[in-house]
Parts: sequence; C-alpha cells; structure tokens
Amino acid sequence: MATPRPRPPARLAAAAAILVVVPLVAATQAATAAADTVSGRVTVTQVENARWPGGYQAEITVANGTGAPLSDWTVEFSLPEGAQVDQMWNASLDKSADGYTVTPPGWGATIPAGESYTFGYNGERSGRDTDFTACTVDGAPCSGHEYRQVGYFTQWGAADRGYLVQDLVESGQAERLTHLNYAFANLDEDGRCFMTDEEGRGDAHADYGEAYPAADSVDGVADTSKQRLRGNFNQLRELKERFPHLRVSIAIGGWAWSDHFSDAALPENREAAVESCVDMFLRGDLPELNGAGGKGAAAGLFDGIDLDWEWPATPGEPGNVVRPEDKENFTALVREFRDRLDALEREKGREFDLTAFVPASTGAIDAGYEVGKLADEFDFMNVQGYDFAGAWNPATGHQSNVRVPEDSPADAPRSYETVVQAYLDRGADPADLVMGVPFYGRGWTGVQPGPQGDGLWGEADGAAPGEWEPGFNDYKVLKDYAGSDGFELYRDDHAGTAWLYNGTEFWNFDDPTSIAQKAAWAREAGLSGVMSWSLDGDDARGSLVRAFDGELNGRG
Repeated sequence: MATPRPRPPARLAAAAAILVVVPLVAATQAATAAADTVSGRVTVTQVENARWPGGYQAEITVANGTGAPLSDWTVEFSLPEGAQVDQMWNASLDKSADGYTVTPPGWGATIPAGESYTFGYNGERSGRDTDFTACTVDGAPCSGHEYRQVGYFTQWGAADRGYLVQDLVESGQAERLTHLNYAFANLDEDGRCFMTDEEGRGDAHADYGEAYPAADSVDGVADTSKQRLRGNFNQLRELKERFPHLRVSIAIGGWAWSDHFSDAALPENREAAVESCVDMFLRGDLPELNGAGGKGAAAGLFDGIDLDWEWPATPGEPGNVVRPEDKENFTALVREFRDRLDALEREKGREFDLTAFVPASTGAIDAGYEVGKLADEFDFMNVQGYDFAGAWNPATGHQSNVRVPEDSPADAPRSYETVVQAYLDRGADPADLVMGVPFYGRGWTGVQPGPQGDGLWGEADGAAPGEWEPGFNDYKVLKDYAGSDGFELYRDDHAGTAWLYNGTEFWNFDDPTSIAQKAAWAREAGLSGVMSWSLDGDDARGSLVRAFDGELNGRG
C-alpha cells in the first residue's frame, strides 16, 4: 500500500538516554478534541514520543471526522523490519504474520464526532525507522486521503463546453478529489507569468473577470461588479470553502502555452520568472483587468504550482522555444521554484505544493528530465498515461493501456507498466508518481476489421469525426455509442482498456470499468494516486472519478 511521503519528512529526535517508560494515560470512553480530523473520514496517526537503545514508545490516535459517534473500529497496521509492538495499553491487540490488528479495549472507547482517542505501546526496534509501513482503519486508508486523486479543470471549459466549477459539486467530483489543477497560465517572452484577454494568449475575463449569476455559482450567491475576484477564480475559492480538504494549484504551460518555458529557465531569467508566478498566483497579486484584480485579490486561493512544460529540449507545439540546455535548466528552474515556495511557507505558515506533468515518451524523458533530481524537488509528478496511439497512426490501437496487450504488434509496446518503469529506472520512487488517466477517447474511421474482426490493429483512413476535434471525443459522448449505430463494446481486461467498433469507426476509450482497472494497477504498483485529464470529459454524475475513488478508497 503506497503512502505519499510528506516533504520534508517529519521525524522526532531520538532520546539521548534510556528512559523510564510509563504507559500513556487515556481516559475511559473518551476522547480529546482532534486537531487534524479529515471531514467525513476516520483517520489514524502514529507519533513516536520516546526511544532508547533497542526500544521506543509510540502513541496512536484514531480521529473521528464523521458526523456520528464511533463505537466500533478496527485498525490494522504493519511496522518496518526490526520494529515490533511489545506492550500495548488502552486497546486490544492481535498479532499475525501480516502485522497487527487493534480494536477498542474491553471496556469500550466510543469516539464522539469530531474528536479522537489515543492509545499507545512500548516497542522493540533494531533500526531507526518505526513508522507504519501500511495502515488501514475499517479497511480504508489511515490518512483519510492516502491516495492522491488529481483532476485538471480547464479554463475554457465553461465557455466551450458548459462545464462550470459548480459542476464539480453537483457531479460529486469535488468531494472525491484531493487536488485540483486549474489549466492554464501563460508565460511571456521573458518567461514571466502574465494575464491578458488577447485571443490565443489568455482569458483573464474567464479567470477572474466574469460575474457569475447566482444560479451558476457554487455558493448560490451572484457576483457583483465591485468584487475584486470574480470568474473561475472566485468560484474555486467558494469551492475550497465548501471542501476545505481540496488543494488547488495553478497549472502553467500545457501543450499550447509552453512556448516560453525555455526562456523562463535561462539563468538570467529564472529568478524573475519564478517571482512573477509566485506573486501573481500564490500571493494573489493579479493585474487589474475587467474591473477586477489588484494586489492580494487572489490571496489564499492557490495552494501550489503545477509545471506543465511540454517538453524540455523537445519540440512540442510548433513555435515553442527549444534549447539543448533545457534539461539542466529545467532542473534549475524547479529548484528555484522549490526554494521560493519553501521561503513562502516559512512566511505564511502553510504548505505549498510543487508538482509537474511529465511525458510518456522515453525519448522526451531522456532529452529533458533529470528524473532523480526532480523527484527530490517535486511533491509528486503526474505521468502522462494517454495518447499512446491516435489517428496520427495508420492503424488503430490502444491510447491508454495498463499492460502491453498479448496480441500487440511489435511497434506498439507502450503501456503504463513500461512508462512508469522508465521513471523508476531513472531515479524516481513509485510514491513520487501519480498515474494519468484520460476522460476521453481516440477515434479512427475507415477501419478494417483487423486480425480478430473487432477493429483493433485494423488499418484506417484517418480520424473519426469528433464533437470537439477530429479523432477525439469525451467519455460523456462515447458512453452513449455502445448499442447505437452498430457499435459494439469490446474489452481487454489484461490491457485494462475498452473500445467501440461498428465496422467503420473505432474508438478506444475508458469507461468506469477500465478506469477502475487502471486505478487498481496504480495501487498495486505502489504509486501515490491517479490524475485525470480532464474533468469536463466525465458525465454528469462523475462516474469516472467515482470509479477510481471506489477502487482506491472503497467508495462509490
């Protein structure tokens, strides 16, 4: 079971001398107010409060973040090799080959809503590490949000697709996500963050200028012309007030706006570039546009920065600036961001995330990423898990497969397994990685039946018509294709993917079943979660988000 690693690791200093160990005192039936409850969840934390040669003492706290008293609970945990429980008090303990199972003491220990219960133990150790290696409470992750569940919200979603921040609430997506990335912010020719309403370069009106009516607002209250923060940004602020667990980051770049990342990474530019982005989004100093903005207008809105440079030292969209030294400069740029965010954390007394979207192509990885060094600076990296195939290929294929299919042609070897292994081979740990899943499908037309008659690996004439662009359709569109216009649904459970074929058109896509298969693989591989591009491709009840949340956290 993968547990995201905190940055920096919080560890208690070892005791300098042998201590006289006294069992922790816990009142019967009760409980102290919990400082760190997770809304709607029961969580468990362990803190080592003393150690001596060959032994240590620890406290375990069960926090009840639900709205009802908790009278019956079960905590299962395991410890590192060389650490073991010797004597536990104020709880019942069973030991097995797999670890330990803890239940309330014989006299009971009801935990009121919003409060916690602490028990403890003396342990033996032969090494330094005594942290849980795995922990569940009533079968769910002890952290409440053990797995990172990341979704991208697109700036253009409201105008182009009618998908509002409010829809995150109504679909049930918001309560299931841990991180939300707002896509995208742009960089100018000097690599600095900027805002504009110039077509093709920015949409400040959508970001923080548009006044939302009450019917489209998260809190049901209309924006006014006097507000300094309106638009999507204000709706995100209202969303965070409703779901305080949700961390919101600004994503910089993307496919269309990575033009000047190389300029931002230059030694003479990177300090000012980083400062401009931190000031604009983390300090909230927005330019005054559309009657909104100003110093501090968005203060407190964003919890981090997500770097989406597509791709260092590798041509992406035509027009991108590319330099041979991008690889080393990107590492230096990331370190500049990390240093600046660390300083801001000390100033503000709160944590800020630094994350990235990284490619599936081994060539792009080797050209532009010092993976081991970057893994030390980022909180986590979102790995591209899609676009393995598309209408740019002469034959159909899987655009997002977990494993290489058993009948795969020799020229189609990519899969989640191969992509993640590329990062592990280059210095990342599994917990550094969040696996990307697509909320859309790729399509071909004029497709021959192929080897098995189901359209897979069949020669094609080109891109199938799509609602948004040729060869592309959202899940919410494709889910209605099965059984209509002659389309039949096919699956490869080994590959973790699905497709539709009607003798002419072929669509490879993900539905709740295949999304759950992908999430299960991410969990089993020790990754720290799942990322989705993009949330507006899901259906009205958030079926795809529910699928990976159900697989990772046991909820539907």
